[in-house]
Amino acid sequence: MCVLTLNIRVNVSSIRLEELIKGEICSLCRGSRYLCGLTYCPLLVEFYSKISVKLVKFSDLIEGSSPPSVFVGRVGYPKVNVGPSLPPQVGDTKEYELPESWIGKSLEDILVKRLSMVVGVTQVKVRDVGTNYVTKIQELALSEKPVDVEVLLDKKYFRKPLFGEEIPPFGPRALLRDVRVISNPYFGGPVEKVFGDTDLRAIEAVLLLYKEGVPVSRIQRIFSVGALGRSADRRLVPTRWSITAVDDIISRSLVKKVRGLPELGEILVYVREYMKNLFVAVLLPGVWSYEWVEAWFPGSTWNPSGIRVAIGGDHEGPLGKSEYALTGGCYYAARLGVAEHLLHRLGRQATVFLYREIYEGFNIPIGVWFVRENIRKLFESKPVRFSDLSEVLGFLKGRTRVSVEEIVRNSYILGNYGRVRKLDSFCRKGA
Repeated sequence: MCVLTLNIRVNVSSIRLEELIKGEICSLCRGSRYLCGLTYCPLLVEFYSKISVKLVKFSDLIEGSSPPSVFVGRVGYPKVNVGPSLPPQVGDTKEYELPESWIGKSLEDILVKRLSMVVGVTQVKVRDVGTNYVTKIQELALSEKPVDVEVLLDKKYFRKPLFGEEIPPFGPRALLRDVRVISNPYFGGPVEKVFGDTDLRAIEAVLLLYKEGVPVSRIQRIFSVGALGRSADRRLVPTRWSITAVDDIISRSLVKKVRGLPELGEILVYVREYMKNLFVAVLLPGVWSYEWVEAWFPGSTWNPSGIRVAIGGDHEGPLGKSEYALTGGCYYAARLGVAEHLLHRLGRQATVFLYREIYEGFNIPIGVWFVRENIRKLFESKPVRFSDLSEVLGFLKGRTRVSVEEIVRNSYILGNYGRVRKLDSFCRKGA
């Protein structure tokens, strides 16, 4: 039996990196692309140095109910760390791995659950999906309900919890010596179908699961363990990559359908404040175009010691986006949320501007689920209706901390909306 106590003390106020890198670079890189030229992220190094983890009665044998949860690393690709994640307790742990249920819960509650789970890992080649070990991990990952698991760990190898921009927090990691699945996993019809269909392309499998109502977070987990696609194409996918890939696949499919809908006839504005974040959506009459802009305030995760707000974003036109978004996984997570709203609620296409402000004190990277689920919640609220963009900008004054003028300067859609609409109208008349 393992009793795990985690004391998390994070103080990023001591980070002083102005002379090394600018906040604008950090807000785009977010610890993953090393845009500063270093081979590591100094913000994450400083962040991890402030985390205190205390283990009590940490034995090498742990038995618990995995939600289910698995981890697939990216370091060393194509040979990566893979393994189960489980808390040292038996019972209903489903919420530990279900971001769709986390909105409304305190950040402390989420962290306590996530960081109580121990991750046991062993190195595997991403193509080796037919081995006995990977088969066990797949059975665990595909289950709809928690699975009782027993893991034998090497106590000599121990690492602190893992945080990242794309992934939800993962608890402490140790080398895995053995894993035993005690209870029987339950896949459910749709998951069992796509897992067994080795002629079905991975993209088609993802869309089928989504259509059947399987939660996006579960699809991402299934995708990561190489359980989808044609036999020759199946491989393990690092967790952070699988999250963005599934958000991209689903939202692309939804947007394709949205582009065939009638245009929105009025301007709709949605505003949501949550956990030191502000989310704004402006849906404008016009053909599908999309923009995601973020403003990271000094003292926030990716601008911890800046002297000014780091603001930036990315956008796509009616034909979509071929290159990876500058703002990373949040771009695709937010696009999924707005595409769902346009297709399933409004039944209209629109020119979309999504905006987020992140304030001082929101200084822990907790994953793009936070954006996806907040955008979904944003569109559950009642919109404010306008007939003119100038009215919208007047409405937003006093609601955003960044000036409306600065937002427009950093927005392709808001800065060009009138001109693009006139050009579109001219082209239609000419046709």
